Amino acid sequence: MKMKRYLSLLLAGTLALALTACGGSAKTDPGTSNQPSTSDENWAPKENVTMIVSYKAGSGTDNTARVLAAYAEKYIGKPVIIENLEGGSGSIGWTALSQAAPDGYTLGFINLPNFNATISEGLATYTVDSFAPICNHVTETSVVLVKADSQFNTLEDLVKFAKDNPGKLKASTNGNRASNHIGAQVLATSAGFEYTDIPYGGTADQLLALRQGEVDFSVAKVADFASFTSEVKVLAVYNQERLEGYPDVPTMGELGYYDQWLGSSRCIVAPAGTPENVIKFYEDAFQKLMEDADYLKAAEAAGMETDYKNSADTAALIKQQQDFTESLADVWGD
Repeated sequence: MKMKRYLSLLLAGTLALALTACGGSAKTDPGTSNQPSTSDENWAPKENVTMIVSYKAGSGTDNTARVLAAYAEKYIGKPVIIENLEGGSGSIGWTALSQAAPDGYTLGFINLPNFNATISEGLATYTVDSFAPICNHVTETSVVLVKADSQFNTLEDLVKFAKDNPGKLKASTNGNRASNHIGAQVLATSAGFEYTDIPYGGTADQLLALRQGEVDFSVAKVADFASFTSEVKVLAVYNQERLEGYPDVPTMGELGYYDQWLGSSRCIVAPAGTPENVIKFYEDAFQKLMEDADYLKAAEAAGMETDYKNSADTAALIKQQQDFTESLADVWGD
């Protein structure tokens, strides 16, 4: 009798341990959750990936993002869906990105130095540390633009008019103290003239205003006007050397003005807290994508300057641009 009772208790204990083990296994099965495991070196997304673009459809950033997304599934395994969240000089989209779940399913573009300016100007609830850098996508040089039929055929023409008519010259920009506003202000400061700044919601609207004759000049990046190059004239480039695509256009330095590179970088980031294995997956995938021959052909056709940088170098770039935007007091006259 005692022996039967002992065997019964032993059997019950064994069954309990077996059930507990089965239950634990079910709870940790990675196939039942989208949450990435920090120990899974082979992590890959199981669903579509959202890519937040903080500017409207048709903007320079949106155009470059869509070229990238068109080739993404080949290397990521799932489609990358662009979500435009424009407004607030980009801060609306970047706020949403900073607050997204760090699960590998929401990525986004941040535009340097626009992104940095929203922080230094107090427009943001996020900081540089609110994001996990993945890679840089493109780096683009700024240029001075006028309408194709403008009275200004050279930068010297524009500067002379501005000096003879203080404050009359009007420039459209992509937002207060955003990248293209910085470019216009750097030109005015180094050339010694006054102008009237008219901020628009983004680069697409800024350049539409230029093409419609609402303003006299703009500063933008090459990819921003790739689809309507015949409607504008390029008067100068913000670089130490002339651009390959515009060999007849002088640099600002050649003309005696600002002699350093100025432009924009567009980086791909994830919300802070995204596991390292997920960042590594995307870092590798985007590097392969940006070396793809078909992608590179499409990028060239779109006027994009692909400039892959890994996660560490992108983090350093974001920090450097934050320091740059916080050092512009003299340019703004603060």
